[in-house]
Amino acid sequence: MASQNLLNNFTAGIPGHHCYVPNGTSWALDQNISVLEVDAPEMLQVYIPMDTNSKPSKCRRFRKAQWHLVMANMSAVRTHVNFTEAETETCQDGWTYDRTEFDATIVSEWNLVCTLRPLKQMSQTIYMGGVLAGAIIFGGLSDKFGRRALLIWSYFQLATLGTCTAFTNSYLTYCILRFLTGMAVSGVILNSVSLKVEWIPTKSRTVVGTLSSFFFTFGQMILAGVAYQLRDWRKLQVAVCAPYFICFLYSWWFSESARWLILNRRSEDALKQIHRVARINGKPEMVDKITLEVLESNMQKEIQSSKSIYTMYDLLRTRVMRKISVCLMFVWFSTSFAYYGLAMDLQKFGVSIYLIQVIFGAVDIPAKLLAMTSLSFLGRPISQAGCLLLSAAAIFANIFVPSDMQTLRTTFAVLGKGLTSASFTCVYLFTGELYPTVIRQTGMGFSSTMARVGSMAAPAVLILDEFLPTLPSVVYGGSAVVAGVISLFLPETLNVPLPETIDDVEEKWGTQKQTSQTMKETVALQDMKEGEDGKSTGLDAL
Repeated sequence: MASQNLLNNFTAGIPGHHCYVPNGTSWALDQNISVLEVDAPEMLQVYIPMDTNSKPSKCRRFRKAQWHLVMANMSAVRTHVNFTEAETETCQDGWTYDRTEFDATIVSEWNLVCTLRPLKQMSQTIYMGGVLAGAIIFGGLSDKFGRRALLIWSYFQLATLGTCTAFTNSYLTYCILRFLTGMAVSGVILNSVSLKVEWIPTKSRTVVGTLSSFFFTFGQMILAGVAYQLRDWRKLQVAVCAPYFICFLYSWWFSESARWLILNRRSEDALKQIHRVARINGKPEMVDKITLEVLESNMQKEIQSSKSIYTMYDLLRTRVMRKISVCLMFVWFSTSFAYYGLAMDLQKFGVSIYLIQVIFGAVDIPAKLLAMTSLSFLGRPISQAGCLLLSAAAIFANIFVPSDMQTLRTTFAVLGKGLTSASFTCVYLFTGELYPTVIRQTGMGFSSTMARVGSMAAPAVLILDEFLPTLPSVVYGGSAVVAGVISLFLPETLNVPLPETIDDVEEKWGTQKQTSQTMKETVALQDMKEGEDGKSTGLDAL
């Protein structure tokens, strides 16, 4: 998934460029000047003016060759040049691109520079718009048709359309396919998270959730290596999308969520899946002990609740659900807002884009280990708030670092990005534990929708640096501070069994009367459902 969300850093990288320099030989011969007397950098000065930073302009060229700039001692040239003002024009014949960092990108292919430069950012915004649409569409559909079915379809859509993107010949088609690919990415993330949360035992959920997030980190680092080897955007596009066909094939092996099956009045199918889990985990004796009667008696209240139809309105209808949804809305938005504000413009750091991508990925590992430790011992709200507030501190620190201290500025940016990545680890796990099974996917879809709004808004904030260079950092950091404080109002879910219904949520956290002793008794009861060797018997999935 990391390869998809951060792919634009490489496929839409902006190579060094300047206006195409025409062949000046004929003009030089007319002036009795040998072009062999002038080397390549000096030839560039003849045609390309300097910008305000004393670098060759990227978007303008001289209307007439300025030979006096390199041969001022030649009277033949001096008489034909206006020293006071040299007229310039836009790049009438296209651009010349530096191939040092990239062989080809969508920017160099469709000339998304100068006046068309906003289209480069637009391609990423459109992709994130697809991720947003996928969160809304696939979130609701998976609560209706199941996690496994939507996950399989999402893998297929991602593999097919992602690969086809590499063969498009127009910018419009490219954006359409990226939008649909973004939808599929949302489907994969939401359904894989829900399957993971609904199958993993309570006491193992933190470790498994954090380990899963490490693979996202590894994906960032692998992406940098693949992009370094494949510097043509089409080859890179195929390299990161074609492997999803493998994911599509092995996803058929997954078991559908037993919780979802029971709540959709498919108890017999749920029983088969639980028996399968018991056999895989070396507990075949549980196959005889867990019967259909046992399932239905243990899940009677949940089965009754499944007769109701739930919509997004139910996320806000009751007091505790409304509190949870509003708080998560801010946390998801701010986490994604700060994360993509730091991670989607790697070229601004002044070092190799491939190196900075690896560094960004590497720092995630200790940050997520810290998050896992905090989640296990300090609990969810404190961990979530800590990650957001510390990331805000790193972002604010950069405001006071002089622009010429590039290494220190990059260090603070890397720390901020690592902490926002750890915040993602917390919020994915936290959200899955807060929403009840009957509406978990709808809740995940609603929450991640706000994340996509944040990821779409992040690039737009960078425009503010034209008014005040420090303003984007103030906005990113301020958003993280607000979300960090708000996350402290969310209820604790450490070692608490998953809620199945909305009534469960209201009872668990509505009165705030659940004492630590009650929680210990709940965990002890949960542990009784697990085998002596710690392996899942299948029953704990209930």
